[in-house]
Amino acid sequence: ADPQVIEVSFTSDKLIVELTDGRSLLVPLSWYPRLFHATPAERENWQLLGDGYAIEWPDLDEHIGIEGLLAGRRSGESERSIQRWLQNRSTAS
Repeated sequence: ADPQVIEVSFTSDKLIVELTDGRSLLVPLSWYPRLFHATPAERENWQLLGDGYAIEWPDLDEHIGIEGLLAGRRSGESERSIQRWLQNRSTAS
């Protein structure tokens, strides 16, 4: 069976994902700009999709699949999209 996510936590600069097979993945927050720019409360508001095949942060419209984490894939979002998202965040505050 493919490993699934069971827990998500953060340090000041890392995303930590615990898997059912006992592994812990430490990923730089800079790989996921929406998480990098999120508040601690937004980061902590996550949920698992399906049986743990992906993590969703509904406040940030961010979804990260375990397959991509295991493959070492960074966010594929364009710089332009991130800039638009940041602008919308600043005007919504």
